[in-house]
Amino acid sequence: MAKGYRLTASTGLHKGDREYQQDQVVLLNHPRAAGCLLGVIADGMGGRSGGRKASDQVVMTARQLFERYAPESDDAVAMLQQLVEEAHIVIKLTAISAEQEPHSTIAAFLINPRGDCHWIHAGDSRVYHFRGDKMIQRTIDHSLVQAMVDRGEITEAEADSHPQSNILMGCLGTEAEPPISTHFIPQLRPGDVLLACSDGVWHYFSPEEMGSLLSALSPREATEFMVDKARARARGAGDNMSLVIVKLEPLAP
Repeated sequence: MAKGYRLTASTGLHKGDREYQQDQVVLLNHPRAAGCLLGVIADGMGGRSGGRKASDQVVMTARQLFERYAPESDDAVAMLQQLVEEAHIVIKLTAISAEQEPHSTIAAFLINPRGDCHWIHAGDSRVYHFRGDKMIQRTIDHSLVQAMVDRGEITEAEADSHPQSNILMGCLGTEAEPPISTHFIPQLRPGDVLLACSDGVWHYFSPEEMGSLLSALSPREATEFMVDKARARARGAGDNMSLVIVKLEPLAP
């Protein structure tokens, strides 16, 4: 791990105003490599049992592959792609016994001991990279409204309140292969924050708001604040919420 920072982290999970929880979140410490972390968000869809089975499968696959991952020799991108592909196949197989067709998004980031970071996503769960209070990069949703934004038909602001904002162009468990987008950060620095979250969280915050609170609060405080604020802003119509925050705290001189 690069010198000059320590990692602090938090996860959050709340069912919002839904009857049951279909999101899953996990933050894994590598069993053999200090400073190696895997954070995963999965937003399940497909009825009470279907969606939860799908998100559970994403997390189970993540645990199995990360356990075998060797950061000093293995290809991080290949491991993340294998995570998406294997979870996709198993979710499709579980559809035979599920109430409805199980599907899931995924947003995952892997921090290696030397301080480089890779992320991957499919669907509309997101990963954000902040430096201080400024957003450096975020994932681009595989959704209908994002495609409309890309074509110049609507603005980003209009997309947030669009009636079809929940329609995905691809995810895990569908007949088609899932869309896979990756991103690479060569070196994380002290003051950087990584946030992965489902749409039940990010829908209620601007990047500017996120940057301000993530830079000012500890990961645990930020997690609690974001869940509480999203609940209030949803006004009784909130989705499941899941998030994982990892912050690179500068070491005291």
